Amino acid sequence: MTPDAPLDPDSPHLGPEAEEARPTLATPDEAAEAYGVPVPAADAPPPTHQSGYVAIVGAPNVGKSTLLNRWLGTKLSIVSPRPSTTRNRVLGILTAEAGEVEARPAGYQLVLLDTPGVVRPKYRLHQHMMRDVDRSLGDADVTVFLADATETRLTHDALSAAERVQNARGPVLLALNKVDKLGLVDEALPLVELYTEALGRAPDAVVPISARTGAGTDALLELVLDRIPEGPPYYPADQLSEHPERFFISEIVREAIFHRFRDEVPYATQVVVVTYQEREGKKDFVACDIVVERDSQKAILIGKGGQALKHLGRAAREEMEAFLGRGVYLQLFVKTRADWRDKEGHLREYGFGA
Repeated sequence: MTPDAPLDPDSPHLGPEAEEARPTLATPDEAAEAYGVPVPAADAPPPTHQSGYVAIVGAPNVGKSTLLNRWLGTKLSIVSPRPSTTRNRVLGILTAEAGEVEARPAGYQLVLLDTPGVVRPKYRLHQHMMRDVDRSLGDADVTVFLADATETRLTHDALSAAERVQNARGPVLLALNKVDKLGLVDEALPLVELYTEALGRAPDAVVPISARTGAGTDALLELVLDRIPEGPPYYPADQLSEHPERFFISEIVREAIFHRFRDEVPYATQVVVVTYQEREGKKDFVACDIVVERDSQKAILIGKGGQALKHLGRAAREEMEAFLGRGVYLQLFVKTRADWRDKEGHLREYGFGA
């Protein structure tokens, strides 16, 4: 690629400087040809089913949830323009049965782990979130380390993320996300060196992607699959996640809060599903408590005459109905629990550290 070449997220190379290092922006076939990735011989035994865990790790707001949703082909993990939206490890199951994918005739199942953005803990809540990240790195057969390709330097959170990824037990793929916002893919070249140094090792591959548009995400998935072991599926083929519907209901309300409120309010909020009833011939009944830390935050969520809470409920209900495929009657209540993010009893009650 010449320096003035147009942006091509699926380009096999970032630029001539990248040729000196083993990591490369490459499709699986090009990687095999250039770097000796094993290619099945003509008389090789038929392929067998693959299954494994894939951790998606990175600093806040680099697009981890967007990538998970892109690979699954549906919205499972909540997203917002605000950083640190994800608090829990969200598990998504990507299954291709035998014969569905020509390149993988035996089929595969990937257990995708969308992790909270890596931060330096300020609250006990953050400590629990970082334990989820570490647990995912320990479980993963492959780690996708997602980075923001538009950055010119590594932020404190990016460095923290790289330090945690040093403990990954399997191969690490560096995915440079948001390349659709660059004029040239080569603009991301300096980040490869910076992240290689921060990781303490060269990543197995470096892939430019845009999780938002889908550019490069198929190539990244193929590189992940090249490193997934053989094995039987862990879950039924039609299962998308192991989380109960209550978990996604609470996440939908949290997402609506992130989209409608600013400053500290979304971060000081926890949603608890108090009641969830499927009713024959009627709309499902859902009642949620929205927990905040200050009475002032409670007043903001409720709004004058309850209008803010009413609009929040409408937005959350519509998203809930789309997710469940059924009508929903939703009730929201706002409660204050001072400093819940720093109190172990409240955190355990809300499912952190369980």
